[in-house]
Amino acid sequence: MSCPLRPSARSPPPSRPPVMDSPVLSGAGSPISEGSMLRLGSLMAHDSLGDAAALGLDRGHSDTNHEAHLQLGVALPDPLKVMKAAWSEHRPTMLMMLERVLALGRETQDKGKMPILMSHALVDCLKEVCEQEATCLTQATLTDLFTIFQHCVEVVCVLGKDCLAMSLRPGPRCVDHLLLHAQGPGVSRMDIKQFLKLKERMAGRYTDNPFEVPTINMEPFNRNFPMMTNAKSIGQGVLFLNKHLCSLFFRSDSRLAGQDQLVAWLSSLNDRATKGAKCKDNMIVRERIGNSRQLKAALTGAQRVLSEFDDATPLSDVSSQMAQLGFGCGWGRDVGSIREMVGMLEDIMQAPDANMLERFLARIPNVTDIVVLSPHGFFGQANVLGLPDTGGQVVYLLDAVRALEQEMKRRMEASGREPGNIRIIVVARLIPEARGTTCDQRWEPVSGCDSTFILRVPFRKKDGTVLRKWISRFEVWPYLERFALDVEREVLAELGGKPNLVMGNYSDGNLVATLLCKRLGVTQCNVAHALEKTKYNDADTNWKAYEDDYHFSTQITNDLLVACHADFIITSTYQEICGKEVQPATARKSAASRQASPTKADGIKHAASVSTVEQGQYEMFQSFTLPGLYRVSEGINVFDPKFNIVSPGADSEVYFPYTEKERRLTGYHPQIEELLYGPAEPGYTVGQLHDRSKPLMFAMARLDKVKNLTALAEWFGRSKELQELTNLVIVGGVVDPDATTDTEEKSECQRMHALIDEYHLVSGMRWIKAQKDRVRNGELYRYIADTRGAFLQPARYEAFGLTVIEAMTTGLPTFATKRGGPSEIIKHGKSGFQIDPYHGEESTQTILGFFKRCREEPEYWDRISEGGLERVRSRYTWDIYASRMLTLAQVYSFWAMSSNLERQETKEYLDMLYKLLLRPMMNAVPSHQEDSEE
Repeated sequence: MSCPLRPSARSPPPSRPPVMDSPVLSGAGSPISEGSMLRLGSLMAHDSLGDAAALGLDRGHSDTNHEAHLQLGVALPDPLKVMKAAWSEHRPTMLMMLERVLALGRETQDKGKMPILMSHALVDCLKEVCEQEATCLTQATLTDLFTIFQHCVEVVCVLGKDCLAMSLRPGPRCVDHLLLHAQGPGVSRMDIKQFLKLKERMAGRYTDNPFEVPTINMEPFNRNFPMMTNAKSIGQGVLFLNKHLCSLFFRSDSRLAGQDQLVAWLSSLNDRATKGAKCKDNMIVRERIGNSRQLKAALTGAQRVLSEFDDATPLSDVSSQMAQLGFGCGWGRDVGSIREMVGMLEDIMQAPDANMLERFLARIPNVTDIVVLSPHGFFGQANVLGLPDTGGQVVYLLDAVRALEQEMKRRMEASGREPGNIRIIVVARLIPEARGTTCDQRWEPVSGCDSTFILRVPFRKKDGTVLRKWISRFEVWPYLERFALDVEREVLAELGGKPNLVMGNYSDGNLVATLLCKRLGVTQCNVAHALEKTKYNDADTNWKAYEDDYHFSTQITNDLLVACHADFIITSTYQEICGKEVQPATARKSAASRQASPTKADGIKHAASVSTVEQGQYEMFQSFTLPGLYRVSEGINVFDPKFNIVSPGADSEVYFPYTEKERRLTGYHPQIEELLYGPAEPGYTVGQLHDRSKPLMFAMARLDKVKNLTALAEWFGRSKELQELTNLVIVGGVVDPDATTDTEEKSECQRMHALIDEYHLVSGMRWIKAQKDRVRNGELYRYIADTRGAFLQPARYEAFGLTVIEAMTTGLPTFATKRGGPSEIIKHGKSGFQIDPYHGEESTQTILGFFKRCREEPEYWDRISEGGLERVRSRYTWDIYASRMLTLAQVYSFWAMSSNLERQETKEYLDMLYKLLLRPMMNAVPSHQEDSEE
C-alpha cells in the first residue's frame, strides 16, 4: 500500500500495538536445530509463487511511493527495494531468519495464542543469525534491514504457508504491508484489505461473501471537517481549531456574522452560569446588547467609564454604571481586570487573533458544573488502593478534581463572581459489600474541597434489585445502560440542571458519558487511561479466545464508538494518541558512514542505533478486524482536532522531595522499617532483607501481567551481581493466592512464589501486600531515596505512568518502561532511565550499570535525582493540568455553539452502530450471579 503524500482521512494504518504474550528473546538464542536446517533446505528448494495470491488473496500492489515517506519527514529506506535486494543477494541468511521467526510463531501458537509477534522478534532473530552464522550481508544492508524491522509494528506468522506478513509504520497514518515468503521472489506487497483478510483466515473466520461482513467507515463524515496535516500538531486539537475557525469566522466577508455569534454566545452563558437566575449575574444584558453593533458601542462607553478609576478600584464601585451599558457580572473583580477584558474584546472585534481569543475565552467562567464518571472498581478516598480494578485511576481523579475546584474558584473570583456556584460531582458505583471502604455510601464530600463530592449509584439487575458485590471491569457491560439513566436522574436533581461538562474515564465511564451527553446535549470529554486492546497484541484478531474472560469484542467496539462520539479527548502524552519513534542512546550514523566497513560486527552493533517505532493506543483503532463480526476500514483518525494532551501531576502535599527534611513524615518511619525489614508475616509479607546497607530497588503496582512485576523478580533472580549490590522490594497485589478472586492476580501471585523459590530470593527480596495508605506510601518513596535506591516500573505497556511521576517528584531515580507514556516523561540518562520489558538482560544491565556507577561516583545518583525533579516541575503539575483542562472546555464550548463541531451526522451514525452492534454485545455478556443465586 502506498503512503499518501499528506495524511488524510483516506490513509488507513493498521491497528497494531504489540504488547502482550509475544515471545521474549533475551540475548542470543540457541543455534538452529538440525530439524530446522532440514526444513530450511526444503524451503529453499521451493520455486513456486509465494505471494498474496498463493494465500487466497488478491495480488498486492507491486510498487511503493517511497517519495511520500520522505514528504512526511520519515527517514526510512524503501522497504520493498531493501527486502527484495536482501532476499536476492543473501537468500540463505534471510531464510535462516525467516525460519527463526516462524519457530517463534509456532511456539506462540502452541500456547493457544495467535502467531502474532512484536517487532523485536524480527530484530532479535536477524541479530542472532548474524552473530551465529557466517553472513555476507554488508553493513549498509544490515542497517537498512534493522531500520525497516524497527518500523514494523506487527508480524503475522502464516505458518501453513511459511510466510510472514509485516505491517510497517513510517509515520502516523502512513502504513505499508509486506509479505515475506520462502517461495518465489521472497517479498511482495499487500494492501490493508488483504492484510485484514489474511488475519481473518488465520482466525478461521474468513468469508468470501462480500455481503456477509459489515465494514465500519468513519471517513465520509470527516471529509468536510477541519483536520490537522502536521504530525507535530497532534494532541493540540483545540489550539488548531481555534486558529482554523478564527481565520474563517472573522474573515472580512463573514466578520459581522462571526461577531454576532460571539454576542449570542456571551448571552447564552447566563442561564448555565447562574443556574437559571436572571439579569443580576448576566455577562451581557440581552435587552441592552443584542448584536455586535450594540456591543461595540457599549465597549466604547465602558472604556470611558473605567478611565475615571484606578485599577485597584473594586467591582462594586463601577457595577451600576457597567450595568447601565449592558454589562453584568463576570468581567472582572476590579477595574484593572475589567479594563483588560474589555480591551481584549475590542481587539477581537476589530482585528481577530486566535491567541487573543483563547485568552479571552479562558477568563470567562462558563464552566461551573462538571460531572466525572468512573463506574468500575472501588472508588473511595481511603483503604481502596490495591483492591481489584482499583489503582492509579482513583488517585488521578481525586487529585484532578481537587485541582479543578481550586482553578474554577480562582477563575470565578477573578471574574467577580461568587465561587460558591461551582460544583463537581464524581459518579462511581455504590457497592453494598464494600470491604471496609466507604463505597457503600451514596454521598461523600471529597477531602480538601468545598464543592466536590462523590455520588455513588448502584448497578441494578433486570428486576431492579441492587448488585451487592464488586464485579470485574470486564463484566460491567449489562448494567451500564440502566446505570446511565439512574445517574442522569440523580445528577440533574443534585445540580438543579444540566452540567457544563461530562468527563468519562476508562471504557465503561466513557460509554456512560456518551449515553448521558447524547440525552442531555452537553459537552463530552473522554479520558481513556488505558485501552485494553493495547495490552494484548492479538486481542482483536483472536477476540474469540478471550471472550469468556475479557469480552474484548464488546470492549473494543465500545472504545471505537465512544472515541468517535466524544467532543474532545484528553491524553497524558503524545504517544498515547499516535505513538512515537524512540531514539536509543547511540546516535544514528550518517548515510555516508553506513557504506564503510562491511563487517558483521559493525552491522550488528548498528542495530542498537536505529530508532524503534511504537504505535499509539488510539492509532491502533484506525484499521482492524474482529474476524466474523466486522472490519474497520477507517476508524479513529489521530489527526482529528478532538485530541488534546493535558498531562497530570502528583499531589504535592503527599509527594515532595526527600530533601525537604522539615516536611518529612518521620512518624511513619518505624512502620516503614517494620514493613521493609521486619520478620516475614504470613499473608502480608514474603522474604527477609538482612543487609540493610544495600540500596533498595523498589516497585509498586497491581499484580497483573501487564504491570510485569514477576518479570522484574526474574531479572533480579538471574543476576547475582545485582543481588550483591542491591535489595529488591516489590509492593503489589496479594501474597496469598487464595486471598483473591481475580484469576489473573491469582496466577501472577503463584508465579511470583515460584520465582522466589527457583532463584532462592527469600533473603534478598521483600514482597509486600498492596498498601492502601497513600500518605505513608509517599513517605515510603522518600525512605527508599534515603537508602540511595531507585524506583522500577517494568510494565509491558503503560499509557502514562502516575507512579513514575510520584517517584520522580520525591527525588527517587526512576527506571520505567519504554513501551508507552513513561518514554515521554523520562529523558534517558538525564531524568531517569528507559527499560525494555521484552529484553530482560538488556534492562538488567541498565539497572546494574547505574548502581555500579553510583558506587564509584556517588554524585551521579544526585544528578539523576535532580534531573527527575526538574523534569516534573517543568511539565507535570496539577496546576498546569487544571488550567489547561478548563481552558480547553471553555474554548470548545464557544466553537461548539458557533460552528458545526457537534457533527450531528456522525453521532446519528454512531447511534445506529450502538443500537445494532454494541448494544446486543453488551446484553450478551453474562450477568453476574450473587452467591444467593448460585
